[in-house]
Amino acid sequence: MTATAPSDARSQPPDQHGTEDTAGLADFGYRQELHRSLGRYASFAAGFSFISVLTTVFQFFAFGYSFGGPRFFWTWPAVLIGQLLVAACFAELAARYPISGAIYQWSSRLSNAVFGWYAGWIMVLGQIVVVAAAALALQVVLPAVWSGFQLIGTDTSPVSSDGAANAALLGIVLLVLTTVVNLLDNKVMSLVNRIGVTAEIAGAVLIIVLLFTHADRSPAVTVHTGGGGSALLVGSFAAAYVMIGFDSAGEMSEETRHPRRVAPRTILTALTAAGLLASLLVLAALLAAPSLTDGRLGTDGLSYVLTSRLGSGVGRALLCDVAVAVAVATLAIQTSATRMLFSMARDRALPFSPTLSRVSPRTGQPYAPALAVGVLSAALLLIAFASPEAWLAIGTTCIVMLYLAYSMVTGPLLLRRLRAPLPPATDESGAPVFSLGRWGVPVNAAALLYGLVMTVNLAWPRAAVYDPSGTHWYFQWFTLLFLGAALVAGFSWRALRGRSASQEAAPSAVASPTP
Repeated sequence: MTATAPSDARSQPPDQHGTEDTAGLADFGYRQELHRSLGRYASFAAGFSFISVLTTVFQFFAFGYSFGGPRFFWTWPAVLIGQLLVAACFAELAARYPISGAIYQWSSRLSNAVFGWYAGWIMVLGQIVVVAAAALALQVVLPAVWSGFQLIGTDTSPVSSDGAANAALLGIVLLVLTTVVNLLDNKVMSLVNRIGVTAEIAGAVLIIVLLFTHADRSPAVTVHTGGGGSALLVGSFAAAYVMIGFDSAGEMSEETRHPRRVAPRTILTALTAAGLLASLLVLAALLAAPSLTDGRLGTDGLSYVLTSRLGSGVGRALLCDVAVAVAVATLAIQTSATRMLFSMARDRALPFSPTLSRVSPRTGQPYAPALAVGVLSAALLLIAFASPEAWLAIGTTCIVMLYLAYSMVTGPLLLRRLRAPLPPATDESGAPVFSLGRWGVPVNAAALLYGLVMTVNLAWPRAAVYDPSGTHWYFQWFTLLFLGAALVAGFSWRALRGRSASQEAAPSAVASPTP
């Protein structure tokens, strides 16, 4: 396998490229091993399905409403604008660095290999946690479709003991299925993803239209009722969780045809489409909810609105579409994490790199990373058996880690811009690639500021959010503890690897005569 060895100065993309995608990849020191078969819609689907409007809105609507009330609607367009700033920076980088392991590769080349390694390490751990959190979303949907899906106990609420344990069980079954699909040819994975995204978009539009036709109140309710500023900061968690993962189109660059032209567009269109649909879905639910004060929106969320307003038949049919979206989202997130593991292992930057960097010549899939992500995500789900509060802790932790990893790209990118503008580059056809031009510095600075503020907001150890009962102090600090443990583990492994490399080099140095 040909790979670039990690170093403190990563190679920069050439200004000109050949017309062949594989030749462009060779410019970075890698050879084509993943099968390059994805077109524009498949690239869009990779980003959109990671965001997965139906999965995440259904999963976190109740939480956001319980803190922010109807006013929490305004957190959705606010987060969308902030994330579009980040996405614009990523679109520039996707055009110049069309490589798997996007966050790791981008950060490494904008700063140095050590800083980039930590960005990749935080990102891949965050992605693994996101896989687990996405799989938990089945609990919000399936028991509302049929009570038989509640296999453990009777309380379906994901914050109850029964609901959390059942969520873990359903999630583990889903992870087995997504892992199997990720071991198949990437054409199969892409086909499942495209079908699922198409069904999700159609279902989201249908739900929005039907709820608007059943509206009982005007949009003014989002202005006059709801929580204050601090409550809205917590309510923004829902929108922050939804609008992540748009960089997945960049993660799939080595499997995308004409990635320098396609990936920047699909990063922006996936986020824009998902953000608009999510905002409209939240607004429609607020206008159509039978009541804003009976407490059901803060506990049962959108499932309650659908079944009560559209009838059990139509509501359950639409919830089945949501269940498909959950499955496809879990598949897409697992695929993205798999590509990150593969990209880092290819640079010998992870434990067990020789195994994790292998690609099946027949399927073009990195099978060991797919298995690793599936097993580790399933292990995280077992936490839910121990405590219901783990559901929220897991979900918030993964958001924080992804926001932090994003800032570890926008930060070095801003420093690079302040030294000199990004050099011009061309796509596979010779046309100029996406560029922010003179808007680069202000957009990049705003993106970095937004990312850092949201990271602090999400990670702040609010007892009322993470440990309302006051009996599990470690959940209040779970995000910071998890992040700290991740950094310590990463530092320890790098130190151990460096010591081993020094010991291996020492005999050679002794045996070599001094010239």
